[in-house]
Amino acid sequence: MTASRNWPAPGAEKIRATVSLPGSKSLTNRELVLSAIADEPTELISPLVSRDTELMIASLEALGTKFTWQGQGLLVRPEMLSGPASIDCGLAGTVMRFVPPLAMLVNGEVSFDGDAGARLRPMKTTIESLRALGAEVTSNTESLPFSVAGKGSVPGGEQTIDASASSQFISGLLLSAARFDQGLTLTHIGQGLPSLPHIEMTLETLRARGVVATAIDNSSWKVQPGAISGGKVVIEPDLSNAGPFLAAAMVTGGTVQIPNWPGTTTQVGDQYRQILTRMGAHIEVTDGVLVISGTEEIQGIDADLSEAGELAPTIAALSALAISPSKLTGIGHLRGHETDRLAALVAEINNLGGNAKELADGIQITPKPLHGGVWHSYHDHRMATSGAIIGLVTKGVEVENIETTAKTMPGFSKMWLEMLGQK
Repeated sequence: MTASRNWPAPGAEKIRATVSLPGSKSLTNRELVLSAIADEPTELISPLVSRDTELMIASLEALGTKFTWQGQGLLVRPEMLSGPASIDCGLAGTVMRFVPPLAMLVNGEVSFDGDAGARLRPMKTTIESLRALGAEVTSNTESLPFSVAGKGSVPGGEQTIDASASSQFISGLLLSAARFDQGLTLTHIGQGLPSLPHIEMTLETLRARGVVATAIDNSSWKVQPGAISGGKVVIEPDLSNAGPFLAAAMVTGGTVQIPNWPGTTTQVGDQYRQILTRMGAHIEVTDGVLVISGTEEIQGIDADLSEAGELAPTIAALSALAISPSKLTGIGHLRGHETDRLAALVAEINNLGGNAKELADGIQITPKPLHGGVWHSYHDHRMATSGAIIGLVTKGVEVENIETTAKTMPGFSKMWLEMLGQK
């Protein structure tokens, strides 16, 4: 690691800013998959353009889908899926979990690989579920790399899986299930299920396209076979990516406005409103504009984040700057994300003089005065933004490889400086 790769995190006082968010990655990649198997073209309005979504587009193009940009809109024209094809998953969990079920509908072999870190991410459940549905999967490690020999059709029916490591295993199967001959009734049999709202997001995107998709209970779901409509689909702003900007208002005692905040949504980022209010923020949403104000005094929090694990890095950064201890639980599955986020957060907070301890399923943080130093990002976009938050009020913080934020938010460092009035 060289000093030239480190980004000096700018400090600030009482910021006043309006921040417009890019589109949701979670929604964009779900809608891209559905557009590829729809019965007619789809125009996606304001989809996110980032490394994860570009990897998804490239993977679907490799299978035959056609894409045309029309200003801020992306026209997706479904074609008959065909192979052979090679898919680069990068570090995108949505690509490595959503595209393999789609590959079963392809005539031909589809191979999957990704970045070095992607080979460490849990994939056994996807591989086992494809085999249970009749696919021939070649894998030496039960993780990336592997290949799927598509037969052009999938019988479907009933299936049980253990999705304790990621709800993406469930969403990936449900997204393609309307194209299975018998649809799919899917039951989770593991002890816990992280990020349940992401499954509801998947069901809602299916229902919006005319698919009969229902939650039988909190551990089983059914998608009936049938047509998938196209048309025009508007992508909501990415509410999870709002986190760093919301946190900036809190740590500086300033105010940030975010326009186009949806009135109703399946995005877990909407939970920031309740969580950050508990931590001392004042939040209002009026006519679609969220306004958050901080007091420079952040309260610690005891929170079960099992439904909103992707918010944990931002909340951990705030907790390190709080005036009382915090305990974040229900997030053991974050060990299998872009990096082991629990170990990474503990290491980096402690490296700056903090007091963080890893728990079996979370993190305990007892605030201590922080000092400058290098905040390592581990090629993880949410680790990078957490370092930027701490750097607002901690002199001398340098974030390693801030551009890793391009995974879901290209141009983050520019947006950050504009928010601070430091263009």
